[in-house]
Amino acid sequence: MTKSFSYYIMDIMNKKTSIIILILVSIAVHFAFFGRPNETVFDEVHFGKFVSGYYTHQYYFDIHPPGGKLIIAGFAKLFNFSPEYSFAEIGQKFPDNKYLALRFLPMLAGMLLPIIIYLLALELGFSILGAFGAGMLIALENSLLTQSRLILLDPFLLLFGFASLLFYFKYRSHSSDSSDLIPNSYFLILMSIFGGLAFSIKWTGIAFLGLVGLIELIHTVKNNTLTIRYSLLAIAKLFVFFVIIPLTIYFSIFVIHFSLLTKSGDGDAFMTPEFQSSLQDSDYADDSNLKPLNIFQKFIELNAEMYTANKNLTATHPYSSQWYTWPFMVRPIYYWNQSSIDTPTQSKIYLIGNPFIWWASTVAILYLLISTLFDFVSRKYKAWKHIEVEARNKKQEASQKSMIHDSCFMILIGGYVINYLPFIGIGRVMFLYHYLSALIFAILTLAYLIDQHPKRKKIFMTVIILAGLAFLFFAPLSYGLPLEANQLQNRFWFNTWQ
Repeated sequence: MTKSFSYYIMDIMNKKTSIIILILVSIAVHFAFFGRPNETVFDEVHFGKFVSGYYTHQYYFDIHPPGGKLIIAGFAKLFNFSPEYSFAEIGQKFPDNKYLALRFLPMLAGMLLPIIIYLLALELGFSILGAFGAGMLIALENSLLTQSRLILLDPFLLLFGFASLLFYFKYRSHSSDSSDLIPNSYFLILMSIFGGLAFSIKWTGIAFLGLVGLIELIHTVKNNTLTIRYSLLAIAKLFVFFVIIPLTIYFSIFVIHFSLLTKSGDGDAFMTPEFQSSLQDSDYADDSNLKPLNIFQKFIELNAEMYTANKNLTATHPYSSQWYTWPFMVRPIYYWNQSSIDTPTQSKIYLIGNPFIWWASTVAILYLLISTLFDFVSRKYKAWKHIEVEARNKKQEASQKSMIHDSCFMILIGGYVINYLPFIGIGRVMFLYHYLSALIFAILTLAYLIDQHPKRKKIFMTVIILAGLAFLFFAPLSYGLPLEANQLQNRFWFNTWQ
């Protein structure tokens, strides 16, 4: 009965049906309890203030580029948002519903992410079922949901970053002639725009452009059919689409940033007197001995100061974690708490992942890494032992058939590594949310492995059901729903989770 039902569900999957189901699930998950809680949560104390700065025009300083804050502020302007709230502390209640305008776009970005992952998986060669499974796992991942419900930047980073990958692989799949440098370049333009936007949210967004830039460079180097003329054009194309356009977008966002923050504010102290001299009512506004900086000089100074401040974030935090613990979800982050003397329940928000999805994706990554290493060693050993040519030829056809799949999993592993390993060299305080980009590649890897299995229909059905049950169990910690003490304790499986 179970087998027949699972096969029936999976057999009706086509591109139209699967994306409709995925959209409906993502809408339901993200719109549920939208606006709860009506209090400041975690880093909203910072980003809420920063967004308000664009309305008061008071200069602020943040270690992240201004892209995400500008997007939120611009959208809130459509709803006549006004900065009447201080965002002074976590748990401070909002006086009205205007805060919903600030939370809406991050939520929308989170809602769209499963769709982008679904489309990306199709471009990478997944079956419709495999792409649907990947999208569903993204929609049912509690940590991604939690981040998208608040005034935070990560939903934009993830959406723009993976959108840039989607458009790059669309360009690749539509480029039948590797020497054809002009047609389908609109996909590259879209890739550059979204890559630049991701970099303008957080510097870690450069990893997405780095991944596709590396793939494109390898493709260009390996293409022996290109003439010198086309090789030079290919290099010029790389420079335009992977450097010029993204940097132009990045710089333009800072130009808008400076044009809006024209008054003295809390961020003055981070800047030089020359920088401050252009800010109204600053201590150096009337100093005729100081020459105000031009827009490019301001851009350079602010980015240098952002780098310095980022590097100096060495203070400890009770919910910080080390990079090597992230794949195992050792230390979730306590975001918000509300208790009442009238009821025995408590409402808490934790940045905690869906354990089933999180750990299964980690196993998938480890499996692929170990398999790749074993395969490499095995090939070297066989070559050293001079295995008979006939025996190798028998396997040649199967190896050629798996070339596309090999390139797919190398892309997934490369994406995981380039979004994860750079954190090894970072000395600043770090948190579990720094792993989210790599987590999505791990989830794609899990879906990829299942998609290769002969019994993928049954496995995907089982995995999605188990992921859904785990999602529902931990949903109160994502939505901030009330739980009794024993119910809350049942969700803290380890001491480090509290």
